Amino acid sequence: MESPQTCCEQGHQNLEVMKAGMFLRKVKSRMWKRHRHYKLQEDCKTIAYKSSWAINSYSTFSISDVEAVREGHQSETLLSVADEFPADRCFTLVFRGRRGNIDLVADSAKEAQAWIQGSKALMENMENMDESTKLDQYPCYGNLHFCLFELADKSESGSLEDQEFVEFYKMLTKRTEVLDLFEDYSSNGQSLSQCDLEEFLREEQLEGEGSYKHALQLIDRYEPSDTARMNHSMSIDGFLMYLTSPEASIFNPERQGLFQDMSQPLAHYYISSSHNTYLMEDQLTGPSSVEAYIQALKRGCRCVEVDCWNGTNGEPVVYHGHTLTSKILLKDVITTIANYAFKASEYPLIVSIENHCSIEQQEVMARYFRDILGDMLLTKTADGVSSELPSPEALKRKILLKGKKIRNESESPTGEVSDEDEAAEMKDSPASESPPTDAKKSKQNLCKELSDLMFCKSVHFHSFEHSRTSAKPDEMSSFSESKARKYSKEAGSEFVLHNTRQLTRVYPSGMRTDSSNYCPVDMWNMGCQIVALNFQTAGMEMDLNDGLFTQNSSSGYILKPEILRKSERLFDPENPEEREDYHPLLFNVKVISGQQLPKVKQKEWSIVDPLVRVEIYGVPLDQAKQETKYIDNNGYRHVHLLSKDGTSIHPSSIYVHITIKEL
Repeated sequence: MESPQTCCEQGHQNLEVMKAGMFLRKVKSRMWKRHRHYKLQEDCKTIAYKSSWAINSYSTFSISDVEAVREGHQSETLLSVADEFPADRCFTLVFRGRRGNIDLVADSAKEAQAWIQGSKALMENMENMDESTKLDQYPCYGNLHFCLFELADKSESGSLEDQEFVEFYKMLTKRTEVLDLFEDYSSNGQSLSQCDLEEFLREEQLEGEGSYKHALQLIDRYEPSDTARMNHSMSIDGFLMYLTSPEASIFNPERQGLFQDMSQPLAHYYISSSHNTYLMEDQLTGPSSVEAYIQALKRGCRCVEVDCWNGTNGEPVVYHGHTLTSKILLKDVITTIANYAFKASEYPLIVSIENHCSIEQQEVMARYFRDILGDMLLTKTADGVSSELPSPEALKRKILLKGKKIRNESESPTGEVSDEDEAAEMKDSPASESPPTDAKKSKQNLCKELSDLMFCKSVHFHSFEHSRTSAKPDEMSSFSESKARKYSKEAGSEFVLHNTRQLTRVYPSGMRTDSSNYCPVDMWNMGCQIVALNFQTAGMEMDLNDGLFTQNSSSGYILKPEILRKSERLFDPENPEEREDYHPLLFNVKVISGQQLPKVKQKEWSIVDPLVRVEIYGVPLDQAKQETKYIDNNGYRHVHLLSKDGTSIHPSSIYVHITIKEL
């Protein structure tokens, strides 16, 4: 085992190699492989690169924009050149947001490791940077207010140096509303003692026992002044650092870890779910990629979708059928799922399969699922064993396949099942390449070898009465968003009751070819567990999804409210006030302030005219929205004053979406 000193020396050597720079092959396809010179800048935060023929034309990116470094052939691009470049020379830089990843090949495994380990060390350093260091390194852009500049320029040199710049930055970012709050709790008007800070934590942050000890921890963590820390007190600088840190987030820290009972049946949980997981963009012409599965699984998604179609050379492929989306190999998708299924969560992963393959390629599918997933694959169903599905706790680190099944009594190697799925809806949409078909009457041959691997059986929904009397716990129906809304309005309480026993999957309309999303709250109100969204599309809908599933250790499982789990307590989200025990709560929102708001989609030198929109989602009775007045030409120091008092909400569920908008 290497000593810490050896590791430190190796880390230093890696950074020196990166600073010296080297040529790496940038790979975009089998046909596009170009040498680029990559070099770490002296600030150890920026990587510059240029083509071999360019003289001084460098492009750059920040280490802070890199989310992960993946070694080996972990992208379709590098897999496509695996016969040309060995895995130990290949790596991928994965970027946050919508920026495309960079696939690179070094000339040797040693050079590759220098960049891989060096980049990881730099990323870790950025992640661990303390708040004081972040403040010292914070860049200041735009027009600097001349008055504040002169005040800070005590040496009258016409430039700011060292402490002068720090003072100028503090003047520029001064927030009177925060200072007022600070002075409200300060016993001497200059600092917060440990007792003062404890009172703030109890009164404002609603902390309970242990707040006195926590106050001292916060002082040690965020107070930049050595003298203040020694006196167990916090200055306004430390207070501001604390308020802008993740630790002061409105999110309840007690809900960050695993705090819910995970021993109840699967039907009692909301399950983070992705629709057409393989797609990176739209539903008609965009690329399919294993990267989409990686990103969804890293976000804690616990239900992914795989659409399987016949491919060339007997290899099943995954793509959005009847469209121009690109195709990826099923075996690559399954390998990716096996590698990333339990990186973010140990709780069961459901793989929803839409099977459009021939019997021959279905046999290949079955072999891949068995061989690649191995012991992670759970195939025994709940048929005849129990009246309910197992719990997430009982299914830890297991992968469950959901799809069509042949009847158990069938001894034939093949059988017929109805061909009903999302592809049928796509066939009927105007954007489809194929003529419309009658999905209800069409039949599909199914390989028993593949059928036997299914843990959850996809079934056609007949009626709530039929499900109540005949459905087995492992049977699952899928509804388009429009059908789910129809049932919620016509038979809300029946739908809720159905979802106390059975798993229900809801997916976006086939008309959403732009990969837009529907509001998931409407479906959660009905107790629907698997509310599938297009994870690649940012917006209010995915914000709400992330807000719900960030809880409970981002496990991808959230216990539904009790009223949506108890079969003996009828509840209709459309009419919650009809229940005798209906007792609404009062919900108050106060928007205080914001600062450093960027201008979007406009000229770089223009100034933002911001406002804040607060939207409340829940049962239809609770829907509400209100905005602050916009502030003209003020994005850097911006005070909002909005108080939304006395909104009546149902206690079962409430979702608040806060957006900074521009006039």
